[in-house]
Amino acid sequence: MTLAAESAPLRHTPLHELHLRLGARMVGFAGYDMPVQYPTGIIAEHLHTRAKAGLFDVSHMGQIRLRGVNAVQALEALVPGDLQALAPGRMRYTLLLNERGGILDDLMVTRVPNGSGDGLMLVVNAAGKEADLAHLRARLDKTASIDPRFDRALLALQGPSAAAVLARFAAGIDRTAFMSATEVSLAGILCFVTRSGYTGEDGFEISMAAEDAIGLAERLLAEPEVAPIGLGARDTLRLEAGLCLYGHDIDETTTPIEAGLAWTIGKRRRAEGGFPGAEIVLAQLVEGPSRRRVGMRPDGRAPAREGAAILDDAGREIGRITSGGFGPTVGSPIAMGYVDPTHATEGTALALVVRDVPRPAHVAPLPFVPTRYYRG
Repeated sequence: MTLAAESAPLRHTPLHELHLRLGARMVGFAGYDMPVQYPTGIIAEHLHTRAKAGLFDVSHMGQIRLRGVNAVQALEALVPGDLQALAPGRMRYTLLLNERGGILDDLMVTRVPNGSGDGLMLVVNAAGKEADLAHLRARLDKTASIDPRFDRALLALQGPSAAAVLARFAAGIDRTAFMSATEVSLAGILCFVTRSGYTGEDGFEISMAAEDAIGLAERLLAEPEVAPIGLGARDTLRLEAGLCLYGHDIDETTTPIEAGLAWTIGKRRRAEGGFPGAEIVLAQLVEGPSRRRVGMRPDGRAPAREGAAILDDAGREIGRITSGGFGPTVGSPIAMGYVDPTHATEGTALALVVRDVPRPAHVAPLPFVPTRYYRG
């Protein structure tokens, strides 16, 4: 994850004032002033989330409501996921694709629960939400209406204690199925809650009106298991879980098959096609891609960062690191990147160039830390 100063004025999420009160170190990210860490530091925040529960501000993400009886079919024309198979209240990870099969963005799609009207709720990435909205307006069938909700707040409560904590506010929510949604009152605040997240841990994402965000966040942080967590730990958690970060591990030049995301393409969509880039993507399913995303473990203690060259055993460059750093749970450096298929087998010896020095590494299985999603 790249965190850097940005020239344009930074926007604030509804939780900005709370971050400052909590002593967060703020950085520019995707056009927002966001907390990268709190006083305890990234490693402590990472380990706390793995052990108990972390509260993340992800209000910079884009929330979009699609309405209309044909909204599901309309969006399905732009993504490879089988959305028609989604029951009300269920959700799916999918991808907006271009005509070459490249990934414009990855997103979460929820079929609105019964009693909440028809259509879909989308959560798209912060940096591309305006482009995603323009793409939908240009390409989505006009029978579906588009309602951007970029002003809403979004919290993520993640970790093994998340369900027990949230059940204190809404009885029975701890039995909500993984990748499903419900509308519920938490501390008197109407929320749209999904059992999902991007840390590899069990947890929830909670959408609410902006004016309610600080009040609910304070109530959750008052629970003994919950601590505020910044973008730094969110990045190390998702890397350990082997999850892609848009703009780094996936982008418009990357197909789902190259990225190891073939599982997002349902059986019916493989048979029928009908999504952008289908000819290229489906051919790669049969023939294999020219490169593959793999996990890598340096043999030493020096982390390989994004952009570092990947070398084969003869010293030839065969790829680049797309995400890399220290994994606090595994206690060693970890990385992801793309290599040709002949070097993608687990255990293959590689070298990663760190500070101009090739250092030994090997291809490792993903995820680096087993996921702990709720299975009921």
